[in-house]
Amino acid sequence: MLQISETASSRSRNAKPEKSERRDSRTRVVSIEDFVSKLSTMRGDGFFNPYSDHCDQFDQLDAPAIRRRNLQAYLEGCLDHGARTIWIARDLGYRGGRRTGLPLTDEAHLDAAIKVCGRSNIVRATTGELVAERTASVVWSLLRDIHEPVVLWNVFPFHPHEHGNPLSNRQHTRRERETTLPLFDELRSIFKPSRIFAIGRDAQYAMSSAGIQAVPVRHPSYGGQTEFTKKVRHAYSMS
Repeated sequence: MLQISETASSRSRNAKPEKSERRDSRTRVVSIEDFVSKLSTMRGDGFFNPYSDHCDQFDQLDAPAIRRRNLQAYLEGCLDHGARTIWIARDLGYRGGRRTGLPLTDEAHLDAAIKVCGRSNIVRATTGELVAERTASVVWSLLRDIHEPVVLWNVFPFHPHEHGNPLSNRQHTRRERETTLPLFDELRSIFKPSRIFAIGRDAQYAMSSAGIQAVPVRHPSYGGQTEFTKKVRHAYSMS
C-alpha cells in the first residue's frame, strides 16, 4: 500500500540543499526542495523509491541523498533556464531513473543532463560499471538537437518491479497512479508548461484520465524509435 509518511526520523535523515521557489497563480510558494522531500517520504510494497531506498547490490552508501540532490539540481536548473515543456513517460526503469534519480535518464547521459540544466552537481549514485538504457539514449539524442530545457517526468515517479525481482520493470497499478498523480499537479504548478508530451500509451491514458491535455507520441521502445523521433522533431519544427 502506498502512503506518505513524514516522520521526524525521515526528515532528520535527509540532508536538504538550498531551496528554489516559485509562486503559482494563487501566490502559493512552491518549493522544489519540498517537492523532492515529499517524493522521498512515499512508501509502499512492490516499488523502489530511489530518493529514500538503498540498493545493497549497486548503490553507494549515500545513494538516496545523491539522487535527491540530482533531481533537485535538475529541476532547479530547468526552472532557471525557463523550461516550458514536460515529457512524461510511464515509470522509472531499473537501468535508468532507479539508479540516477532522474526520469528517462541513465548514467551514460548524466553529463548531457548537466549541460541541459546548467548544474554541475549531478553525479552517479552507484558503484561498478556504468549502466545505459535504450530509452534514455533515444530521448537524450533528441534533447541534444532541441537545444532547450525539457522537464522529464514519469506518471509513477518510482521504480515498480515484479515481486521478488527488484531488477525488473512492471507497469504501475491504478492505485499507484492515482496516489502519485497529485505530484504531477505540483510539478505543473511550478513550471506552468505550455506543452506536455505523453510518451507511450500508458502515459497518454494517465493524462487523458486526469483531464490533462498532452501531445501523444509513441514510446521509443519496441520498435517505436523512428515514429517517436519523427513526431517530436516535427513538433519542434526540426528538419
